[in-house]
This record gives sequence, C-alpha cells and structure tokens, in this order.
Amino acid sequence: MPQLDPSTYVSQLVWLALTFIPLFVILWRVALPKVGAAIEARRAHIEADLDRAAALRDEASKVLAAYEKSLAGAHEKARAELRKVADEMAAEAAQRHAALGAKLAEEVAAAERRIAAAKETALANIRSVAGEAAAAATERLIGVKVSGPMLEQAVGAAIGEKR
Repeated sequence: MPQLDPSTYVSQLVWLALTFIPLFVILWRVALPKVGAAIEARRAHIEADLDRAAALRDEASKVLAAYEKSLAGAHEKARAELRKVADEMAAEAAQRHAALGAKLAEEVAAAERRIAAAKETALANIRSVAGEAAAAATERLIGVKVSGPMLEQAVGAAIGEKR
C-alpha cells in the first residue's frame, strides 16, 4: 500500500495540510456558524412554542374555570327554577284540593239537608200512612171500619211508645 510507504509521508502530510486547513477554515467560518444559527433558531423556536403552550394552557385553565363556574351557576339556576315550579305546582294542587274539599263539603251538606228534609217529610207522612194502614188492617182482621179521632189516638199512642 502506498499510504504506508515512509518515503511518501512528507508529501502526504503536505497534501493533508493543504486540504485540511482550507476545509477547516471554511467549515469554521461558514458552515459551523450556519449550523449553530440553525440550532439556536430551533432552540428559540422550541422555547417560544413552549412558552406559547404554557400561556395557552393557562388561558385554557382560566376558560375551563369560567366554564365550570358558568355551568355551576346554570345548574343552580335550573335547580332554583325547578324548586319554584314545584312550589307553584304544589300551591296550585293545594288550592285545587281545598276547592275540591269545599265543593265536596258543600255537596255533602246539601245531601244531608235533602236527607233531613226527606226524613222530615217521611216522619210527617208516617202518621197518616200508619193511620191508613191501621184502619185497613183493622177492617180486614176484625171487619170493623175505624176512622176519626179513635184512629188518630191509637196511632199516636203507638208512635209515642216506639219513640
């Protein structure tokens, strides 16, 4: 191999220096600053993105807190509205119940008055019906026709004994 021949070491070292030094200077002055600038720009861009993400996260936290507060307020408002409607419905139901109770009490009182009137009418007519029945029974049983004061006296005595 010619690279390992000691007689060509000097020329190899010269050519190495002639190519390596200009390449090193070009890389050091031109390429490395561009690479460093790109790396720095990328780092700055990443930091800016992280800062923006943190700011957006904080803003999202604030928006979430406001949303939850608004949602809690809406829930409370809905509960209050439901309580209000339930109270109104309960009051209306109680009012209807009271009105129905009053109507039924009135109907019961009217029915009791009709019953009392019918009872009074029946009691008023019982004397005459009892008299007629007694007269018919007496005539049929013993063949005697009873009428007038004797019949009324007998019916009165019979009614008075049962009361």
